[in-house]
Amino acid sequence: MMAQEKHLPFIDRLPHVRGRLVENAPLARLSWFRTGGPADVLFEPADEADLVNFLRHVPGDVPLTVIGVGSNLLVRDGGVDGVVIRLGRAFAEIEVRADVVRAGAGAMDVHVARAAQKACLTGLEFMVGVPGTVGGALPMNAGAYGLEIKDVLLHAHAVDRYGHQHELRTADFEYGYRHAGKKAVGLIFTRASFQARTGDPKAILAEMERISAERQESQPIGTRTGGSTFKNPEGHKAWQLIDEAGCRGLRIGDAQVSEKHCNFLLNHGTATASEIEELGESVREKVKEATGVELEWEIRRIGRKAEGEAA
Repeated sequence: MMAQEKHLPFIDRLPHVRGRLVENAPLARLSWFRTGGPADVLFEPADEADLVNFLRHVPGDVPLTVIGVGSNLLVRDGGVDGVVIRLGRAFAEIEVRADVVRAGAGAMDVHVARAAQKACLTGLEFMVGVPGTVGGALPMNAGAYGLEIKDVLLHAHAVDRYGHQHELRTADFEYGYRHAGKKAVGLIFTRASFQARTGDPKAILAEMERISAERQESQPIGTRTGGSTFKNPEGHKAWQLIDEAGCRGLRIGDAQVSEKHCNFLLNHGTATASEIEELGESVREKVKEATGVELEWEIRRIGRKAEGEAA
């Protein structure tokens, strides 16, 4: 049973904004899985100043959740409490100055790579293989093909829950594999600067094309998926563990473990978020039983379960 529309008294206590505030806003269309319930309220700031003003005046008892393009996200069927903040086009600008690429949190990682290539800058080619936005890549130290955000990040700008602004250098993140340290927790990243270097434009383009072709060949590109589902445990590849446990092609309703790359979960059309999450948990159990290794979710799961669904 999906969440029903409701009037939310707290929306009347939210500060005035120049961007958009939408009550009972559908989130399924914003998730690459195309599943999930609505946000109590969706806020799309007009710019960073609008975001800062909102955070400074929003009541402290209103829950806040930040999303980007929904590439590595599972929104549960009951929807999301409070305000979901989405950093969209207003935060998608990319600027190149000398050998530094500056990008807003709403900029797609692939667009950052392409902007660098057009400016004859190398070092950011791997970002063509990272789905999602800069804002999502920063706190999870996103990476692909041997490089991670920590390898190219110079500094990032962020805002906290109270509207205070912060500047973080790479060392401040205390990066590990697919995560950042405590200084990054709870921050809303708004922009970042990346170090590149002058290179041969033909070689840069060739590397980007190689990465894109390899992804196309090995991953279920163009499907309803959330990207890599589980982190690679130390000393292991998640997909190999899943394959060894006999989970390739495993299915619950319209949710399926990809047969092309079994660290990807797919929605074949009508899968609910509950079915996708149940499938993921089933994979974790089977891998633990078969190999003794406990997989950790890489996909971010937000929101509440649907009414009547087991917690």
